[in-house]
Amino acid sequence: METDVLVAVRQELLQSIDEKTRESAQRFFKEEVKFHGVKSALVKKIATKYFREIKDRDKNEIFSLCENLLHTNFGEEAFIAFEWSYSLRRQFVPEDFLVFERWVNLYVDNWAKCDTLCNHTLGTFVETYPQFIENLAIWARADNRWLRRASAVTLILPARKGLFLKEVFEISDILLTDKDDMVQKGYGWLLKEASRKHQAEVFDYVMKWKAKMPRTALRYAIEKMPEEMKKKAMAR
Repeated sequence: METDVLVAVRQELLQSIDEKTRESAQRFFKEEVKFHGVKSALVKKIATKYFREIKDRDKNEIFSLCENLLHTNFGEEAFIAFEWSYSLRRQFVPEDFLVFERWVNLYVDNWAKCDTLCNHTLGTFVETYPQFIENLAIWARADNRWLRRASAVTLILPARKGLFLKEVFEISDILLTDKDDMVQKGYGWLLKEASRKHQAEVFDYVMKWKAKMPRTALRYAIEKMPEEMKKKAMAR
């Protein structure tokens, strides 16, 4: 059931379509994706504009609007849904984890949706409720490739602040030999962000596991390190 606010959001998206943006969208993905073809900056403006209209509603009602947006499978509508859920971060309670987990399971089908939801909404959630990091370890063993990627990218922003290093390594251990390139890039990116505050520890980790670690993950992990360290890590 579309409410007035969703009708307005969708009308504005349709009026903002840019053919070039729509044609180029597919280039960034290996899987088939659905995009209206609206520039990212404009999608963000639309998300902000309509959140002002709904921000005083009950959180669960807003989550249900988000779910309606996710249902269409359009990239822009997913982005708006995840912007709205992140805007509610001060109201998060532990039970919300089940909502976010369901969204990853049902609606995340490419890296852009995965990273938008996990970096902000889920990253903030686990920073607030760190006990849920053990659920990420369960995701890391899932059949669903996006849940596995999500287990790593959810910790990106906390790791950038230097948090949860032990858990970063635990998740990386589980994903270490994953065959999926999207998962390899996900945990490699996580290690790279952790290296900003913990360079020596991440370097030691990479050196310990480099014989087993896929080259894709390895290259991501050492991206921010000095040349000398990179050479050592990349040496066969």
